[in-house]
Amino acid sequence: MNATRKEDAVRQALRVYFIMGSSNVPAGIPPELILAEAIRGGATLFQYREKGTGGLRGKARTELAWKLRLLCRERGIPFIVNDDVDLALELDADGVHVGQEDEAASAVRTRIGSKLLGVSAYHEAEAEAAIRAGADYLGVGPIFATRTKEDAKSASGVQAIRRMRELGIRLPIVGIGGITAENAAGVVRAGADGVSVISAISSAEYPREAARRLATAVESALANR
Repeated sequence: MNATRKEDAVRQALRVYFIMGSSNVPAGIPPELILAEAIRGGATLFQYREKGTGGLRGKARTELAWKLRLLCRERGIPFIVNDDVDLALELDADGVHVGQEDEAASAVRTRIGSKLLGVSAYHEAEAEAAIRAGADYLGVGPIFATRTKEDAKSASGVQAIRRMRELGIRLPIVGIGGITAENAAGVVRAGADGVSVISAISSAEYPREAARRLATAVESALANR
């Protein structure tokens, strides 16, 4: 796949970017059930993020990863692993996402070859460094306040995305942090190609409907941008 086609495919995949680990789902509900419903509702990419208090370890973590990986393959959406390059390679995941405190993006790019590489960026300097390291997309945020990530920084607002675009950063961007169906359109209008959510889908009473509402908001904003 040439660079232009890959970038176009990444932009499409970022539209409704769902992140989840075992600790993000209501007690007694299998994570794979929530993922299946999210995909039916319109989720376009999934990131397996098994971190934080109560997260799975060892064999249980890997077994869940395989279940979710196979589900994504069956449904035809990319499967990304958060931070853990070894696990991503074991699963033949479609890519890896790293934050600023994780393994250096340049080292991850060397290890994963042409697989997708996403990098979290809080401001333009981090975004530019990620681009130099070979990132395929940027996860910008937190846009709004969030309690889902224990180590989240203060909210930057949509202006963080807008400023990156004004400075000429053209790499695909997904907004993250406190995003809901109600505020997703503003994130896209600011220049994002999509929105990334955890609890907006994983904690919803009806995950399929939650994903559908997010997809509708994103598609509408893109069409009118």
